[in-house]
Amino acid sequence: MEERLQKIISERGIASRRAAEKMILEGRVSVNEQKVDRLGTKADPERDKIRVDGKLLSAAQSRPVYLLLYKPAGYITSAKDERGRRTVLDLVDTRERVYPVGRLDYLTSGLLLLTNDGALTNGLLHPKGEVPKEYECAVFGRVTQSQLDKLERGVRLRDGKTAPARAFISDKSGNKTVINITIHEGRNRQVRRMMEAVGLRVFWLKRKSFAGLTLRGLAPGQWRHLTADEVKMLRNKAGLSD
Repeated sequence: MEERLQKIISERGIASRRAAEKMILEGRVSVNEQKVDRLGTKADPERDKIRVDGKLLSAAQSRPVYLLLYKPAGYITSAKDERGRRTVLDLVDTRERVYPVGRLDYLTSGLLLLTNDGALTNGLLHPKGEVPKEYECAVFGRVTQSQLDKLERGVRLRDGKTAPARAFISDKSGNKTVINITIHEGRNRQVRRMMEAVGLRVFWLKRKSFAGLTLRGLAPGQWRHLTADEVKMLRNKAGLSD
């Protein structure tokens, strides 16, 4: 059955419909080796050879899958590991191939989104989206207001100064303090490095929420499919609403 090209491209997770329309107008799409640069063009994804930037779209369309996983510590955020360590894909059960959205390091637990929707992944990870990521971070010893202020203003790391964050103490127990911190960037091991930059040593780290999603109802190692409303919310945050 014929469908508009921008709809086909969007449903394959390559780009939003608006972005797909721009690709078409720029002449980056072809059907049966003929360049298409007009909106409204239709094609049959099962029979026609559709290319975007020269890359052929497969005839079989994967069902978009959106999973929310409570990652335990001790798992690699990767599809596979050369050292044979357990990966987050060992924890989920789906016929479709999915990929993590961003990363949590080996010792960090918490919320991890997995999907085969490439456009959504790119939109959520793009710096301009400023998608919020909330963490609970337990550190050794007492934490001063001066250290919290530095975290909130941004600290100097090897790869530049971090953007302003939100940080406050949520619990104190013995010689440990739990800091609740929300950031809008996605640098490698960012929260751990921020804590080190202000003289704090991390005991454990957990991501509580990502882009408005939370771990409610899940225990470490458990996962679930996102609801339609949650997917819609994420697409809005990723700039993919049509």
